[in-house]
Amino acid sequence: MLTIALRTARARWVTFVGSFVALALGVGLITTMGLGLAATLDAPQRLPERFPQAPVVVKGDDVLRVPVPGGERTGKLAHPGPVTPELARRLASLGPTTEDRSFPVRAEGGPKDLVGHPWSVAAFAPYTLDTGRVPRSDDEVVTTGWARTGARIGTDHGPVTVVGTVADRGFEDAVFWTDARAARLSPAIDQLVVVADPTAVRDAVRDAMRDTAPDAVRALPGQESEVRVLTGRDRRHADPDPEREREALLAVNALLGTAGGVTGFVSVFVVASTFAFAVARRRKEFALLRTAGATPGQIRRTVVAEALLLGVAASATGCLLGAYGAPVFVSYLVDEDLAPRWFTLGDATWPYHAAFWAGLLVALAGVVAASWRAGRVAPTEALREAAFETRSMTPGRLLLGAALLLAGLVTLAHALLTDPSDLLHRKTYISRPMLFIVAFALLSPLLVRPLVRLIAWLPARLPGASGMLIRENAAAGVRRTGAVAAPVLVTVALAGSLLGTTATLNEAKAAEIRQRTTADHVITAGPGGFDPATIERIRAVPGTEISATAATAVHVQEEGTALIRSDARAVDPAALARTARLPLTAGSVTDLDDDSVIVTEEWERHTVGSTVEVWLGDGTRKALRIAAVMSIGTGGNGAYVTPANAPGATVDRIDVRLAPGADGRAVGAALAEAARPAGGRVLTADRWMAENRPGTRRTTRTGLLLVLGIALLYTGIALAGTLVMATSDRARDLAVLRLAGATRGQVLRLVAGESLLVVLVGASAGTLVAALNLAGVRAALGLLHVRSGLVVPWDALAATFGACAAVAVAAAVVPAALCLRRGAVERAGERD
Repeated sequence: MLTIALRTARARWVTFVGSFVALALGVGLITTMGLGLAATLDAPQRLPERFPQAPVVVKGDDVLRVPVPGGERTGKLAHPGPVTPELARRLASLGPTTEDRSFPVRAEGGPKDLVGHPWSVAAFAPYTLDTGRVPRSDDEVVTTGWARTGARIGTDHGPVTVVGTVADRGFEDAVFWTDARAARLSPAIDQLVVVADPTAVRDAVRDAMRDTAPDAVRALPGQESEVRVLTGRDRRHADPDPEREREALLAVNALLGTAGGVTGFVSVFVVASTFAFAVARRRKEFALLRTAGATPGQIRRTVVAEALLLGVAASATGCLLGAYGAPVFVSYLVDEDLAPRWFTLGDATWPYHAAFWAGLLVALAGVVAASWRAGRVAPTEALREAAFETRSMTPGRLLLGAALLLAGLVTLAHALLTDPSDLLHRKTYISRPMLFIVAFALLSPLLVRPLVRLIAWLPARLPGASGMLIRENAAAGVRRTGAVAAPVLVTVALAGSLLGTTATLNEAKAAEIRQRTTADHVITAGPGGFDPATIERIRAVPGTEISATAATAVHVQEEGTALIRSDARAVDPAALARTARLPLTAGSVTDLDDDSVIVTEEWERHTVGSTVEVWLGDGTRKALRIAAVMSIGTGGNGAYVTPANAPGATVDRIDVRLAPGADGRAVGAALAEAARPAGGRVLTADRWMAENRPGTRRTTRTGLLLVLGIALLYTGIALAGTLVMATSDRARDLAVLRLAGATRGQVLRLVAGESLLVVLVGASAGTLVAALNLAGVRAALGLLHVRSGLVVPWDALAATFGACAAVAVAAAVVPAALCLRRGAVERAGERD
């Protein structure tokens, strides 16, 4: 049997090519994503940047450590403490020390993220002079190449002269003052370089902490403010934003994991559909073999053996494609700043194994069901089934499709009733559509005929027979129509669900901002925030009421083991009540005081009047009473405390409300003049909301576009392969139309129209899936008290449909034109 199948493979090369390309591409994509994912899991530890030449670096601990049963939980402090002068004096007795200070700088024509340092710490990077000399007076500085030697530049710390430049090392834009001037500009010691034995430094730090910490503080685990002693690779924790690259790796990991998961899903779905259709179109061949005496088992083994050979070849080719594609993809991630500069592929081999065996499994799974059905028919029934499609919906397919649809609906309803906010999480709204996609695809034979007749209702009633023939051909060939519509369904459903959900969530977040903001102007700070003098100048502007707030954070322990961080704002309760409208479900903003906190319903404890233990932004542990509770909303409502519970927080935003009768233009000009020395920007509330309108994160947007690009690529390949196979099988039908009097152009237009109709069927089914998912998201927002509209990405859906239609028409018309070239009579007289 296998020998016969292999000898007849020449006549079925189109089937094998289409299946081979689809499977090889899927394996190649899975290999590429797997290699990138493996690189994020085994990434090398980043080396220190600012202090690679420093023996020991001492800094205030920025990590909150909370002991829990069976271990310890950690969190990032919003406001770590500095190195105290007393500790600096103790460590100076061990060896030479250098005090490091980092403070924001605003300079004319300079970078926005400019940071100032004392010159003495430059040697530990090491920074070396490219031009000029070291600074010697208060108005002299050295820059990292963003300004030329000899330039006179205005800064928020007074005019300075650039007397030298150093090479930009890529991790910061810096300006170096003399040590004395830097100490006056930023008195706090952020970090201390100590040239001494690390053990001696740690002992000295431990003794200092024991001597200076109050007994009450030492009695509370997790509240003691420690100092970190950094050596070796740990010195990277003294770099600016040391967690940025770890967070970037996590983002890349999530991106590749999501893309890999969706790639696997789409490849399984499309490849299985392609293989199943390829087997189904060979029913006449199987019928003849059964009549000649072949047993059902022989037919099944033949099909499985063919799939095994094809799967091995395609999977091996896919692994080779992935080996060449992964370095290119990783380079793209680095070039687009989606991954750290040093990110590179490792030597992991498990992605090759996973992709190869997954491809082989997909190839076998794609033919098992179809081959089982083909082998079950009796010899006398086989020829009849080969002539036309008698049953495209089997009981097993109907049962599985209904079960998946029911499971999707039940889980959606359960989420809405128990935790609607879960539907707004990225992992949920990316994975949930897949359940409905598979369910609709399995139930497609039930949907094809109603959708075909609905879509073709008007064309079928137009003059001429073309509309009627298009409708009847598509409705009669349910299996063919379903096979072509399936990949379109996947792409349209993913595009509508993913892009629609993100756009709807962004609109919901924007609606929350509009609802909460009652101020007339918003003043945003430059680097470093607003100093007290600037706040008083703004407060003194007549005709205004202001609310100055600062960014901070609090941590809370929930369920006995989890340490949860909540972003928070430090506010004056009375001023906040006049300039904002919080989405409260209980309590009052004015009840907030130095012994209380405003929380959201996400907190484990969220009853007004109850007490919750929190860790403040500097690590201080404190018991606070819940003064008010906010709704969960889209998840960004955070918490509110008073400035007394945000030590170290700097005011970075001032909301301004105009008094009745005040001239908005005149007040705006006065506010701008008052905020200018601190680099503040005065915006109307509408403009501020427009500039701060929520958007999709760059890594998330890239991941979604990558997912949709993969789906669209797969759809194109599947459409082309399936339509070429289907059109080749219809050569005699096309020839009969020619004999009946149809012109060549009419036949080709008929083929093109049928292809468009089938794509419309798939797009309609995909739109139904997207609508179902978006309806769930909108219902969740309603339950979370968020008033916003549903955003449907019509432009993306139209572009997806256009791309699918173009591929489908070309893949159907070109083979049809080639079939018609040999002559109608010859084709009509052929026998399969």
